[in-house]
Amino acid sequence: MDEKDWLILETLYNEKNITRAAEQLYITQPALTYRLQALEQEFETKIVTRGKKGIEFTIEGEYVYHYAQKMQLEFKKVKEKIQNVHDEIQGTLRLAVSGSFAYYPLPSLLKDFLSLHPNLEINLISGGSKDVVHLVDKEDVHIGIIRGDHFWAESKHIISEEPLVIASKQKITLEQLPYMPRILYSIDYSLEQTIDNWWNSYFKKPPRITMKVNQMETCKRMVSQGLGYAIFPSLAIIEDEDLFQLKLVSPENNIILRKTALIYKDSSVQLKAVKAFVDFIIFKMDTLKY
Repeated sequence: MDEKDWLILETLYNEKNITRAAEQLYITQPALTYRLQALEQEFETKIVTRGKKGIEFTIEGEYVYHYAQKMQLEFKKVKEKIQNVHDEIQGTLRLAVSGSFAYYPLPSLLKDFLSLHPNLEINLISGGSKDVVHLVDKEDVHIGIIRGDHFWAESKHIISEEPLVIASKQKITLEQLPYMPRILYSIDYSLEQTIDNWWNSYFKKPPRITMKVNQMETCKRMVSQGLGYAIFPSLAIIEDEDLFQLKLVSPENNIILRKTALIYKDSSVQLKAVKAFVDFIIFKMDTLKY
């Protein structure tokens, strides 16, 4: 059993289907079936059972799969330790980043970082902040960048705090909001709670929701056409966009802020690539204002 087999088991476990797993692995279905049978012979047990809806791992198969997961992680750590011996920063840096941060500031940040370390490869996953925390905790990635308030017990750096803003095509006032059309987009629970708490501190009636969309950029397009207002982190509002902005302020006159944090396991910073990225992002984000 080697690293190729570990990947086969992981893909099968995720896909629960021989055909889809073979496609993901870029091998033929017979070749995948043959390798799976070889593993079952090696362990002298049935790893999966086949049914109409795909495959299911047996109890023994689950044990083998979790063993393969551990071996993949240990293999990555050994490779990284060896790469870390060299003076030059090289190898692979694995990142998980909140979707909005990945869309807006990250591309230019990565461009500048890789210009300093051209022999470093970046593996990037973007998604919700809860998923990012989970990936860092499992050590599937070295570093996570999350938005909002999420518990993390190990190393955590707040790299930005930008205001939340009401954005509209036309100039509006706070008093007008309950009577104007509002456009919603998919956001995480912590941001939703922050906005709801702010709204309830000013208004007794709910907002007049006229549209719901999945993406922040879709929402901004609707707002730019004068179809309603929306509430965004100012990170999402580019300076040259022709939108009126009104910062969210609490009744106590405090600006409502959205935090962005960089998180990682304490042990990860021993890797040169991780330390270099952490230092770079902290420095660069300190120079940016949203």
